[in-house]
Amino acid sequence: MGKTTVAEIVYETVVAIWEELQPIHMPVPSEENLRSVAAGFLSNWNFPNCVGAIDGKHVPIRCPSNSGSMFFNYKKFFSVILQGVSDANYRFINIDVGGYEKQSDGGTFQFQASEFYRALTDGKINLPKHSFLPQTNVVAPYVLIGDEAYPLLPFVLKPYSGTHLPLDKECFNKRLSRARRTVECAFGLLTSKWRVLAKGIETRVDMVDSIVKYVCILHNTVIDKDGFQQNLTEVSVRSVFWQNCGRPTNEAKSIRDIFTTYFAHNPLTYE
Repeated sequence: MGKTTVAEIVYETVVAIWEELQPIHMPVPSEENLRSVAAGFLSNWNFPNCVGAIDGKHVPIRCPSNSGSMFFNYKKFFSVILQGVSDANYRFINIDVGGYEKQSDGGTFQFQASEFYRALTDGKINLPKHSFLPQTNVVAPYVLIGDEAYPLLPFVLKPYSGTHLPLDKECFNKRLSRARRTVECAFGLLTSKWRVLAKGIETRVDMVDSIVKYVCILHNTVIDKDGFQQNLTEVSVRSVFWQNCGRPTNEAKSIRDIFTTYFAHNPLTYE
């Protein structure tokens, strides 16, 4: 068969598998699903009221035709961006594929390039109602956790910036970093198992997006059927370097302060 025919067969196959498996293994999260995710983060990572860890990674591609430097990233290769939200067991509860280097990760999330962000802000995905932090009478919202590149929002926590931080802020950063490893491990598993993501994918951009979605849904399917392993060997992943975007609101700062105080009074035994 000709190259074009094979390419179309591959494209139709990955799209069909995504459409068939996505409602089963990566459905649009409901409040009940998110409560279950939060229970996993509490039991596995000692981080309460967390409904997902969010991060982005570069997927190398061949330079698209007539794209200029649009897909050229700071590490000096062409890529599209996979933004993933993982649960406590390294599964993706949501992915966004197709961002490019000219957008920052925080920018991709906040400035309406992310369908997940729009779904949260438009009410298509409802976070669970605020609840008490464990063994306290302090009420806190449910949140996502991200690295320092993401904006601090009422539903997104990020680390404190700077050095020589007070002990309570240092404790918060450690606890957040510990829980956020789940999404880094998810990317590591994904890249090590499907090596097509480790080299430049040589096809048109819309097919790249479909291939990435396809391997992400296979990743979830494998975990759902075979389980997962907590003790992972470290895998090198091409992370995305992002710029901070926007000033946090007082509400967002207050919410982070609530978690900071809680962790300061409930430290892990080895922190």
